Amino acid sequence: MKKLYLSLATVAALALAAPAQAAGCYADYKAKQDNPLRLHYGVAQISGTCTRAAAAAQLSAKLARNGWTLLNIVSVFGDEGLAQRRNSAGQFFLRY
Repeated sequence: MKKLYLSLATVAALALAAPAQAAGCYADYKAKQDNPLRLHYGVAQISGTCTRAAAAAQLSAKLARNGWTLLNIVSVFGDEGLAQRRNSAGQFFLRY
């Protein structure tokens, strides 16, 4: 009986965690290009773990392919933060 309760608790915990993982994870960041110096602020979708470290790892590679260098991750956030950042990010909204 104890194993049954443990299994039910595990299933319940996974069921509750699934909707949280289904929500989007995004990061806003700052990047630069040299010669001539160009700066931009952008918002990107992050897959996997929703942390600054994961965002930095993913964005560094994506940005580098287009000649950009990641300066910093400003923050990581969920779907609720997208609308307020759309105008500030401009052409770099969900570009990378």
